[in-house]
Amino acid sequence: MRDENAPAIRLADYAPADFHIHALSLTFELEPHATKVRASAQIRRRGDHSRPLVLDGAHLKLLRAAIDGADLAPGAYTVEPERLIVPDTPNAFTLTTEVEIDPAGNTALEGLYVSGGRFCTQCEAEGFRKITYFIDRPDNLAIYDVRIEADAAQYPTLLSNGDLIESGPLDHGRHFALWRDPHPKPSYLFALVAGRFSALHDSFRTRSGRAVQLGIYVDPGDSDRARFAMDALKRAMAWDEQAFDREYDLDIFNIVAVRDFNFGAMENKGLNIFNAAYVLADPDTATDADYEAIESIVGHEYFHNWTGNRITCRDWFQLSLKEGLTVFRDQEFSADQRSRPVQRIKDVKRLRARQFPEDAGPLAHPVRPTSFIKIDNFYTATVYEKGAEVIRILKALIGPEAFARGLAIYFKRCDGMAATVEDFIACFAEASGRNLAGFMAWYGQAGTPHLKARGAYDAPTQTFALTVTQMTPQTPGQGEKKPVPIPLKVGFISAAGAILAGRLAGGEVAREDHDLVLDVSEKTWRFEDVAQTPIPALLRGFTAPVILDDGLSEAERLAQAAHDPDAFTRWEATQAVARTTILAAQNDAAPKADALAAAYARTLDRAAGDPAFGALCLRLPDLAELIQISDRPDPEQLYKAREKVRAAIARALRQRLTEIARAPSPERFSPDAQSAGARALKAAALDLLAGLGGETSHILVGAFAEAHSMAEQLPALEAMGVNGAPQFDAALEIFHQRWRSNPLVLDKWFSLQAAAPRPDALARVEALRRHPDYEPRNPNRVRALAMAFAQRNLAAFHAADGAGYAFFARVADESDKINPALAARMLGVFESWRQFDEGRRGHMQRILTGLLADQQRSKNAREIIERTLS
Repeated sequence: MRDENAPAIRLADYAPADFHIHALSLTFELEPHATKVRASAQIRRRGDHSRPLVLDGAHLKLLRAAIDGADLAPGAYTVEPERLIVPDTPNAFTLTTEVEIDPAGNTALEGLYVSGGRFCTQCEAEGFRKITYFIDRPDNLAIYDVRIEADAAQYPTLLSNGDLIESGPLDHGRHFALWRDPHPKPSYLFALVAGRFSALHDSFRTRSGRAVQLGIYVDPGDSDRARFAMDALKRAMAWDEQAFDREYDLDIFNIVAVRDFNFGAMENKGLNIFNAAYVLADPDTATDADYEAIESIVGHEYFHNWTGNRITCRDWFQLSLKEGLTVFRDQEFSADQRSRPVQRIKDVKRLRARQFPEDAGPLAHPVRPTSFIKIDNFYTATVYEKGAEVIRILKALIGPEAFARGLAIYFKRCDGMAATVEDFIACFAEASGRNLAGFMAWYGQAGTPHLKARGAYDAPTQTFALTVTQMTPQTPGQGEKKPVPIPLKVGFISAAGAILAGRLAGGEVAREDHDLVLDVSEKTWRFEDVAQTPIPALLRGFTAPVILDDGLSEAERLAQAAHDPDAFTRWEATQAVARTTILAAQNDAAPKADALAAAYARTLDRAAGDPAFGALCLRLPDLAELIQISDRPDPEQLYKAREKVRAAIARALRQRLTEIARAPSPERFSPDAQSAGARALKAAALDLLAGLGGETSHILVGAFAEAHSMAEQLPALEAMGVNGAPQFDAALEIFHQRWRSNPLVLDKWFSLQAAAPRPDALARVEALRRHPDYEPRNPNRVRALAMAFAQRNLAAFHAADGAGYAFFARVADESDKINPALAARMLGVFESWRQFDEGRRGHMQRILTGLLADQQRSKNAREIIERTLS
């Protein structure tokens, strides 16, 4: 039903619950359409004695309610659509309830649902209330005992959180398993899985000598494809002991992979549930990006054991306390496993692609929001990626030693607690002796700070004055912005590429790098003993999530791209020259790309030493980034300009790019960083060569035919899609025939077609939506089609006639009737609608208004649409 008056939940209104459930015993009698859940909750009153017990519950059929064994009369309680209210209770008692639920009918994939004939759960953020009546909020921590009963033939594997206490047969072909989690946890971390799986087992010995049994449960026959995930898990466990002094605390750690899942994965205590896309990999079916994502996400969910599970968040406004910190931890893990500079650049690309547009549009919100209607809508890039950047800023401000001490205090002091951001920051203030009150603005203030830097060099005195200002634009609900503390890592080179040291005025030692902090609106630093006119780099390593206008010329950027000692600065300088070249090409018949081609040539000269970094430098800025930095962008015109520059670069470097594209690959595949870097360089060469159209089609077709792995085959096929190669459709058919029975690879088939910038792009996605293999109930398949089209085929999505918007809206509308959380995330693609010309704005506004007018629109989608239009 339409909910015109859905109340906003506000951080300022937080209050502890009047009751606390400290222990819960659950019994599940699993049946697809009629599962019975008996819950025995030990409850203590801790609030006003006149207040009733109010439990959360949704889509539950209450069969029985009793207090201390005595059934409650019908008039002794009230069942509302989302609550069970018991007005009169003792101060300490046991409440027993029995409910019936329909897991097979649960298409929202929240609570207990059936996926591929197997039971599984997703309880974050508010899914547990769809399983049984409970105080379903993160500050209610309880001990859980879980008994699962099911048909032994259909559901031979029965899993839940914690340790297995007992299992065995029951009458009528059924069996049971009893699980106990000794660590108090909030309800959102509850997990249950039942079904038929193949399992990969291993073990890990902690540094204190404890043996932990590891299991990864996957589709029958897929256990070999989980070996990389198992290896990543063991590396993550060892790394967390070494890097963060965190040891695992149970005897069992299990992962289960399912196809129907709204997220990437979920960190349920001791029983992580994963989207199968982030578990299964082998050379035939997985790209290098897949391997990297598996490594990162397996690490992320494991690291949550301490930053999220042992210490959880008091309320959902503190979500970044666990997510931002854990993203920071998984980024550090990936950096140590692979290349730290390359990982940093990839993290920044992801931040700019996902979070910067969010901060610049109507959906902008602080890292710690102040209100929400549906918390599902705040699992955002701001909470995750910007939240991680805020942790990185904190480390830069107080230094790595004080940061390590602060984390040690946090882990000790807050273990077993539902904590707040203030609890967290207090640990670092204590460890560093610093007043961090000003730092809290990073949590409370939305928007991306804009920096403007200008320098003046005085040759006679060899001094350089650097003035930097900061300004954060207005965002919804926040007009006036305070200055935030922004760490800068500043260094200088000369026009010829020499590294220039300098002594900060008042300092005693000349340095090549200067760690500065801009914590006011404007500040000037003076450097002495600077031997030549310097070219300043202000954000070496990208020290803060800001947009920088440094006023450098193209010649200065080219010098940085060639000579700066910092890898991020070299990459950023190359990208800046490319952005300027493409934007200028909108008005030129022939792009002026000679300087950019020369920079790419230098990249190729050095690519053998670090092919992954070279591959990043050879990739032109994405069309989404060009749209983001343009005033009233015309995506179709920007696409044409980018293609002109791509062709110019490819023509200038054709011979060298062709040699890379045709270089034979090792027949034995390895997912290690060096091998993945070599494949990334080859993919970047194919991507550039695609810009020459029919001149190079044969090279791309040859690369597709000769590929030894999915990591080589898919980039070749993507390049054919860009190139306009006539063999593209035939190659797609070959691909489909080989992989039509593999759901995850079939997702790639949908995605690469939806993203292909072909003249018939819209007709293709319309046809794919009618394809027999399209599954509107599967989030992966919907994302593979609709989100790939909206996020990666931007010229077609933003077609001036609005047809791309209309197609996407139809898919989102269909999804909202099946899975509201998925639909709400999809609708975020319209967040920047005001940025465009009048015609495109009008199309998007009419579509959003029409979606909002539907009386059956979900609360999830309604909140996103209303915020987007507001």
